[in-house]
Amino acid sequence: MGLDRRHMLAAGAATLAAPALLAATPARAAVPQAGRQAPGFYRMKVGDYEVTVVNDGFNRRPNPGEGFVRNADKAAVEAALARDFLPTGHLDITFNITFVNTGRELILFDTGTGGLLAQTAGTMWDNMQAAGIAPEQVTKIAVTHFHGDHVSGLVTREGQARFPNAELIVPEAEWAFWMGDRAPAQPAAMVKGRFGPYPAERIKRVASDAEVAPGIRGIPTHGHTPGHTSYSVQSGNGTLIILGDVTNHPTVNLRNPGWHIVFDMDAAEAEQTRRRLFDRAASDRTPIVGYHWPFPATGYVRKDGQGFDWVPIQWTSQV
Repeated sequence: MGLDRRHMLAAGAATLAAPALLAATPARAAVPQAGRQAPGFYRMKVGDYEVTVVNDGFNRRPNPGEGFVRNADKAAVEAALARDFLPTGHLDITFNITFVNTGRELILFDTGTGGLLAQTAGTMWDNMQAAGIAPEQVTKIAVTHFHGDHVSGLVTREGQARFPNAELIVPEAEWAFWMGDRAPAQPAAMVKGRFGPYPAERIKRVASDAEVAPGIRGIPTHGHTPGHTSYSVQSGNGTLIILGDVTNHPTVNLRNPGWHIVFDMDAAEAEQTRRRLFDRAASDRTPIVGYHWPFPATGYVRKDGQGFDWVPIQWTSQV
């Protein structure tokens, strides 16, 4: 259908008016990109106890199919990563630190990297501040084992004690190994440097199954290191296992408990420990905090064929 003269004139007038209308519309600037993540802490209750998991960043391991798992070939490792929609060219290994507030004490489990290791780690301090936790409030530090990503946060970059009021609780077998003459020289020197600023009377050596506070008891989980210890938290009807390094990333050796990670010092014992602990946790439906699990690292394990599956706890805005 053709346009008559009247319609053509009206269209032309509208076209001429358009620039004026555009000029009258105020410009809207784009919202600047933040370029950083939200604070990384998460809280939950275990009975009367309040648990806070604080993220300490991550370390990116290149080519996880090569050398990360001692007894699985590259194709199998990469297939496991692809199954969980993870990249096969690298694996991001997360660090998660757990605080338990009993109402009488604030107990920290491991101390993270301290910002002394990977450039992508060391976020613990900002996240503690965001969570309202100051180092001087910590009354006890229960250590799972002495690898650098678990004890480096004991000290500042200048080598001073980071937690001035804390008693350090360490597994006796772990202490004996790293402070003795069997440990490799370089990591042993690192360990001694982390504990050195703390007075000897504030370092308490205990058995791996000792009670470290009411309702909080060690679980011997040796293998990853000679004295590796996980911790059970019980309050009222609530329970929790603070895992340490019984597994690394759940895609790797939670789904495949027979896979031996390069960091396991006694791989066969570590595998036995892993299977025994997860059989128990799956049967009892006990929630777990995984040190190297994706943040907020809280969930359950269940049997899945020859291995185990991770079921994350549903996030909630309420504590």
